[in-house]
Amino acid sequence: PPYSRLTMQFSPSNGDFTFVSSTEAEELSGTISAPDIKLNVGSDSGKDPYATTFLRQRGYGWLLEVEEDEREESKPLLEELDIDLKDIYYKIRCVLMPMPSLGYNRQVVRDNPDFWGPLAVVLLFSMISIYGQFRVVSWIITIWIFGSLTIFLLARVLGGEVSFGQVLGVIGYSLLPLIVIAPLLVVIGGFEVVSTLIKLFGVFWAAYSAASLLVGDEFKTKKPLLIYPILLLYIYFLSLYTGV
Repeated sequence: PPYSRLTMQFSPSNGDFTFVSSTEAEELSGTISAPDIKLNVGSDSGKDPYATTFLRQRGYGWLLEVEEDEREESKPLLEELDIDLKDIYYKIRCVLMPMPSLGYNRQVVRDNPDFWGPLAVVLLFSMISIYGQFRVVSWIITIWIFGSLTIFLLARVLGGEVSFGQVLGVIGYSLLPLIVIAPLLVVIGGFEVVSTLIKLFGVFWAAYSAASLLVGDEFKTKKPLLIYPILLLYIYFLSLYTGV
């Protein structure tokens, strides 16, 4: 059957449309013209511009895609570096006051090891040890790492259940007693007897803080085999500070 034809005409004078029906046409088309509007029904205006079409045909349509940037929540720098100042401060108090009667949960120093706290303590000890010997800084850090590795290997051989990170953290934090006695040695350096007693006190203080955390009940009768090298390690640390 023949298609009907509907022609839409626009008269600029009065803005009316005239619809004419016919049976001879095969499509519907029309034009609306106005001073500021031009609409062509059945034209190519609905298609992409030439440049857009060209890019899509060449496979570069992704250049035209606009994605909304998802803003990530900005975290504080300390949180990004996994630095907990409150945790570090608590561990410092646990090391400086190792007496069980004070009620500190000292096992947190061993069970929840961190890196930045011990590193800060070792760097502080290195800074007070330089006195014109800047090479001591790198050497102290080296002794800290390899001394902790030696204690770790010995502890595992003796049957202890500790990780290298735990040993590294405990040995590093336990340098704090040597940092505490350093100003006293400067003040009373002229009194050899008193100075020697303070040195012994500092070494035993540091060794006790470390050994009480690392030497557990699993060592039983083998405890002296681990306590002795820990004591020697802190004696060597002190010798790097005093030069003796």
